[in-house]
Amino acid sequence: MVSSDTPPVEASRARPHRLRLSIGAAVVLGLVVLSAAVGLGIMRGQAAPSESVPLTGAAASPAPRGDLYVHVLGAVERPGLYVLDVDARLVDAVAAAGGTTDDADLGAVNLARILADGEQIVVPVVGAVGDPGAPSVRAADDLIDLNTADQAALETLPRIGPALAERIIAWREENGRFQSVDDLLAVPGIGEKLLEAIREGVRV
Repeated sequence: MVSSDTPPVEASRARPHRLRLSIGAAVVLGLVVLSAAVGLGIMRGQAAPSESVPLTGAAASPAPRGDLYVHVLGAVERPGLYVLDVDARLVDAVAAAGGTTDDADLGAVNLARILADGEQIVVPVVGAVGDPGAPSVRAADDLIDLNTADQAALETLPRIGPALAERIIAWREENGRFQSVDDLLAVPGIGEKLLEAIREGVRV
C-alpha cells in the first residue's frame, strides 16, 4: 500500500514548481513589453519637435521696406511730391515726375545719386547752372546744401576750387548724403581750418 501512494505525492509536489515557473515567465514577458513601450514613447517624443518647427515672424515674411518723400521741381513734366522706395535714385524721382522737359540740363544733375527722405530736387534748365541764386544749388536760407549742390555752387565757397568741389561731389556719390557739416573732414584735402572757413555758408 505504501508503494502505491508514492506517485501521487511526487505529482503534487511537481505542480507548484511548474506554476512558479509559469508566473516568472509571465513577469519577465511583461517587463519586456513594458520596456519596449517606454522606449517607443521616448523615441516618438524626441522625433515630434522636428516635425512641427514653427517659423518665426522674421523668417515667414521679409522686413517691410521704408518709403521716402521727395519734392521734384524744375524742368520736369509733372512737378510735385512723390513717394519712392527707400533705395531710390534721382533717376527714379525724375521718372515719377513724368520725365524731363526739352530744355532740361541733364548734365547738371547726377541721375545715379541716391536720394534721401525729405529732399527737394530741382532739375535746372539749360543755362541755369552756376547761378548762385538758383534754387537747385542754394537753400531757402541762402546756404549751400552739401547734398544737392553742383560743382559751380560749391566753387562759390571760400577756398573751394574745382578740384575740391569735385572731391566733395565724388565723396557724396560714393558714401551717400552728408549727415553733418563735419563730415566734410572725410573729404581728401579738407582739414579743420578749411572746414571752419566754409562752415557758415553750408548746410545738410
